[in-house]
Amino acid sequence: MNFSRILPAVCAALLLAAPAGAQTVIKFATLAPEGSAWMNVMKKFADEVKQKTAGRVKFRMYPGGVQGDEKDVVRKIRIGQLHAGGFTGVGIGEIAPAARILDTPFLFKNAPEIDYVYGALDAEFRKMFEEAGYVLLGWAEVGDVLILSNSPVKKPEDLKAVKMWMWEGDPTAEAAFTALGIKPIPLSITDVMTSLQTGMIDGIYGSPLAVLAMQWHTRMKYALSLPLTNASGAVLLSKKVFASLSKEDQAALLKAGDSYFRELTRISRSDNAKSADLLKKAGIKFTDPEGKSIVGEFEKAGEAARNALAGKLYPQEMLDRIEKALADFRRPKKSE
Repeated sequence: MNFSRILPAVCAALLLAAPAGAQTVIKFATLAPEGSAWMNVMKKFADEVKQKTAGRVKFRMYPGGVQGDEKDVVRKIRIGQLHAGGFTGVGIGEIAPAARILDTPFLFKNAPEIDYVYGALDAEFRKMFEEAGYVLLGWAEVGDVLILSNSPVKKPEDLKAVKMWMWEGDPTAEAAFTALGIKPIPLSITDVMTSLQTGMIDGIYGSPLAVLAMQWHTRMKYALSLPLTNASGAVLLSKKVFASLSKEDQAALLKAGDSYFRELTRISRSDNAKSADLLKKAGIKFTDPEGKSIVGEFEKAGEAARNALAGKLYPQEMLDRIEKALADFRRPKKSE
């Protein structure tokens, strides 16, 4: 038998039988419900990734918390049952605690400030995630967080009459409420509606969009117009899975992420503004702080909370740097 003639034919047949590239199915989970802006954008992102990688990289979606709370998702990524997640600050903090500085109370006053700080520290946060075993595919802002309750809140003192919920294990929320002089009731996010129905709690916090999606507003009467914080959000992928991809597919994933999740932040801001109007139409009465001095009290509590977390959750140096950057950004620019 002439092996010199047979071998090339066998190799050619094997090459034709083999797939053009190994397929990677990324299992992605999020609390965002099916049909939400979050999931709509995520699906468009996944479609583009599939197209740009010629089908080598696909996503399998698990929306609506079907894989559990964000801490459950992080745990499942660590053991390989899942590969990626769309996280709020709570999940982000499980991965890179120092990144929670972005969720600290009364840090930002408006969207330009948020964009400025995120841009300035993007590389630093990406490094944090990488060291923790993850790749940041993109920031996806959750939005301004409002306090809702069944009694009006116009000043910090009013919060003492509220049985306030706190997302269990969230150090930034705990520090914020401690600084505001109240002791919240820690619960998993999946237990909030039941606890509202039973009267165990009568105060919650969340972005207008999230509050509507969760239907929590149906148990609320008032909302404080001054945002407690701006909630961060991010899409994170296991570094191990990312490293298994070709350089070409990695680049396609990062490029699509940058494009689609920037757009998601824009949509989130727009949808939150519309959702705030829907809350008003649903009968939620928005209350304003009683003057600049009261706004100052809230902001002073935020400063105390941020300082309480410095050296524990994030370095004091990082906090000082961000607060200085914001002070410089807020300073009136000299006209040339």
